[in-house]
Amino acid sequence: MANRILLVEDDPNLGFMIREHLQLNGFEVTLCVNGSDGIAAFRKDDFDLCLADIMMPKMDGFALAREIRREKPALPLIFLTAKSLTEDKIEGFRIGCDDYITKPFSIEELLLRIRAVLRRAGGTGGADARTDFEIGDFRFDSARQLLTGKGKKLDLTSRESELLHLLCIHVGQTLDRGEALRRIWGDESYFNGRSMDVFISKLRKYLKDDPRVEIINVHGKGYKLILGS
Repeated sequence: MANRILLVEDDPNLGFMIREHLQLNGFEVTLCVNGSDGIAAFRKDDFDLCLADIMMPKMDGFALAREIRREKPALPLIFLTAKSLTEDKIEGFRIGCDDYITKPFSIEELLLRIRAVLRRAGGTGGADARTDFEIGDFRFDSARQLLTGKGKKLDLTSRESELLHLLCIHVGQTLDRGEALRRIWGDESYFNGRSMDVFISKLRKYLKDDPRVEIINVHGKGYKLILGS
């Protein structure tokens, strides 16, 4: 079951962007645009983690966090904020936040912090929380987007890394083509499908030095990563 995240962010563009990326990475997200709506959603549903901006109308992030800590002390909490002042960070940790990320930030950094907090809290970090894989004679670190082995050290692009990550999660099983397109490209259009085929070809080229490793086409369904003995 996917982890459920309460996202409280008053910047609508940033909020929608964060929600979209988290959903593409396997999380269920409820977005609220102020602290009052956030606490109402918190009291209505069960969440695994809360992401909250600090500077918000009606109820700021600190006040929201105090209410959450009073009613559900163990809920993981990460602050999203433009503030980088030491006293603000100290106040956040004094309230009991688990982490603190300063804007602007990359989605990759946010995902890593979410997964780390959920792991510490005993959650799964989403279906794709694992970041380190052995692929035959290769080692793949999806957090660093790094593939090493056979005398190679390859810095992968974000999409190369995301696609290889999905293949590794589904190793020995068919990765549904539509699922991969939705999660990485956002939709299943013809042109995105052709783009993914190009990336599959690149991954095959990177891994070709180990004949035990194959990425095969499953006709009409998708792809499968096979690790031979």
